[in-house]
Amino acid sequence: MIKEERFDHILGLLKQKGKVTYDTLALDLEVSEDTIRRDIDLLHNNGLLSKVRGGAISISKNPLNFQDRASYLSDGKQTIALKAQQFIKNGQTVFMDGGTTVCAIAAHLPLNSNFRIVTNNVALIPILSKFKDIEIIILGGIYNRHTETNLGAKTCEDVKNYIADIYFLGACAIQSKFGITSTFNDEAEIKRMMLNNAKQTIALGNIEKINNTEPFKVCDLEEVNTIITDLPSDDSKLDSYRSLGIRLV
Repeated sequence: MIKEERFDHILGLLKQKGKVTYDTLALDLEVSEDTIRRDIDLLHNNGLLSKVRGGAISISKNPLNFQDRASYLSDGKQTIALKAQQFIKNGQTVFMDGGTTVCAIAAHLPLNSNFRIVTNNVALIPILSKFKDIEIIILGGIYNRHTETNLGAKTCEDVKNYIADIYFLGACAIQSKFGITSTFNDEAEIKRMMLNNAKQTIALGNIEKINNTEPFKVCDLEEVNTIITDLPSDDSKLDSYRSLGIRLV
């Protein structure tokens, strides 16, 4: 049986039962469990199922995808914020850039969060003030009142002093061919610098930003590890991203 036929079988069985296991699938498809693990990994990274210990479950049953809770949220940025929480661990250093989606992530953090945020987003300060165990480092630069961020050569230079475990990249636009783009060049420069100094980059984009472009290039999608949207991860609008090796959440 070819790979695509295995995928169809796995997804069809998930639709019927809601859960599948490595050993059962290996017997059904007459392949090794290692082959099934690779198939599950690929389908998981493409947002078509959720990998769990011993197998996989339907994405609608996975609380980490917040599908049920998201249906009660009117603001797509809140949906993204809830999905993002699974990636944040205590003790990390986290880059956060400008934008209201990043602010939504901060507003939904658990009160006992204990990590470091490095940011040019001045609007985060009042949001984070209630988190006594979060260290806040504000990058220098020229303050932009419209975006409530610090920008410019000083900001870029300050980024070089840090290595982040995760970078939450607030994308102005995401498109499968042209990658991530920004409305303004000075914002694109900050984003590129943070990306270069982060071990893992997670791009954030609601439905209005998906499949759109802005004038200034930030990066190709191959430079991003994960894309979080307010869409269900199996939505057809994300199909053009599934062959790029990026996790869709």
